[in-house]
Amino acid sequence: MDRIAAPAVAAAGPEESIARQDSTVAIVAFVGLAAALVLLFPFPPVLDYANHYARIWLLSGGIGEQPFPEIYAVDWNRTFTNVGIDVLATWLGPLVGADRLARALLFLAILLPPLGAIGLHRALFGGRHHWQTAMLSLSWCATMIGGFINFQIGLGMALAFACVDLQLQRRNPALVFAWRLAAALLLTVMHLFALGFYIAIVCGLEFSWRIDIVRSKAALIRLAGRLALALGACVLPPLALYLHTAALPNAGGDGLGLAWNDGIVLIVLNLLSAITTYVPVVDVVLVLPLILISTRAVRAGDIRIHAGLAVAACGLLLLSCVSPRHMLGTGWISWRFPIMTALVAMAMVCPFANLTRRQVLLLALVINLAVFGRTGWVGWNWWLAQKDVAAVETVLKKVPPSAAVLPLGHEPETVSDLAHSNRHFAWGLDTFRHLPTLAVPFSHAFVPTLFTAIGKQPLSVLSPWSEIAVPEGNLLSIGVLSCPAMMQEYRNFTPYLSDWRRRFDFVLVANADIPDRYVDTLMPAGLTLLEDAGFAKLYAIDKAMPAEPLSIPIGCARAS
Repeated sequence: MDRIAAPAVAAAGPEESIARQDSTVAIVAFVGLAAALVLLFPFPPVLDYANHYARIWLLSGGIGEQPFPEIYAVDWNRTFTNVGIDVLATWLGPLVGADRLARALLFLAILLPPLGAIGLHRALFGGRHHWQTAMLSLSWCATMIGGFINFQIGLGMALAFACVDLQLQRRNPALVFAWRLAAALLLTVMHLFALGFYIAIVCGLEFSWRIDIVRSKAALIRLAGRLALALGACVLPPLALYLHTAALPNAGGDGLGLAWNDGIVLIVLNLLSAITTYVPVVDVVLVLPLILISTRAVRAGDIRIHAGLAVAACGLLLLSCVSPRHMLGTGWISWRFPIMTALVAMAMVCPFANLTRRQVLLLALVINLAVFGRTGWVGWNWWLAQKDVAAVETVLKKVPPSAAVLPLGHEPETVSDLAHSNRHFAWGLDTFRHLPTLAVPFSHAFVPTLFTAIGKQPLSVLSPWSEIAVPEGNLLSIGVLSCPAMMQEYRNFTPYLSDWRRRFDFVLVANADIPDRYVDTLMPAGLTLLEDAGFAKLYAIDKAMPAEPLSIPIGCARAS
């Protein structure tokens, strides 16, 4: 039996017979809606997207325009993974344009993970069950809103490759091994975590539909052999690439740089990253109907489960709980596993396959309201963000080519303002952090926080610009310019703050229409306001002013 239970369904009349389910219309509608969002909102509140956009623009040909040949260089020996969008930018960017390519990649990052899960579900269970529509809800998660574009696309690729793997199983072992080598190579180039996800799925599919495989010694031996071959095929490509490049991510150069989710609350919050977008409470409310559907199906005994994928999901859940939050200069590692767990968990079950026509209509209604309600919520936040993007574009018109722009922001007292819900996601993290990097394509100016991490990006910063650049950066409070204690605290992580008056030409302040928690709207002397667009302000720097402020604002005491 590949199901927990099979309920008896009366066949007395047409109304009570098992009704056919079809999720195709809902899936097509969702794809269209996602495409509309990407077309309507060029720079949505997706944390890393603007930074990726600037790098895509450079790799698509912008690096050849002045002044960038003297600022940036491309070195493919810097990394062997996490470069999928960089490779596409180099190959396709000159042909289709950076803007079209960036939007297409964002579209794929949204859609590929749930569509891959839907494909795997159809391969396993057959049919077009309405549960497949529910999987579309996983388009919106912390890694998506965080702008982990390579990672998101990699998840979708891993699921799609697993569908192919499922069709090839039990065929010529040499063919299967060759396929897995090729799949592992592509996934390694896209994102190393995508390869790990593929390995987990393949191992789950090899395990079997039934858990009782563990009761047979001969079956266990055969399973061990198949898993060893699968792991061998998947490990060879990253190992070969690593031996060729020998570049691991470590932006800070401080060893492993481990940080953990050390507490039940942090672990629970980390697990919620699988569904979290802009306001966690809203996300939980909109996902709750889908959870209730699956639990109700278990109680009704109308649910089928793939045992092997259930084991894989349990392993991914364990990794979600025990993996570090940060490591090797890479942030939010622990976010990667909850969304993997959720995708596998939804693909491995088929609830309510035996319903009457009336019940099918009710099921479809509940699922569609939940999925399209979440998408509408995301779309609302994307619409809210457009005036902020317009403000940044307005102030960037005042920045001349070859200028050096110092990005800062106002750090708010709280982030619970629903009127600006688009500006933060997950648990208070800002979504506008990288908007100042648009100065690169829009103004041909230098910004110190463009992604150039060794082990993760092929783009590097040339001297002397490298002295005021960081491989990855946050948007610090404007208080850092007026508060000596803050300056001292961040100077080791942000070397561009040293002698900032001499090295930069402008200060671009984001979130400027909300008072900063430390210094309100106070800026140091020697900064002339050139443009106030509400959310964004641009100041010109007087390089003749003294390096230290004449007086320390009272609010600086809160930063110590």
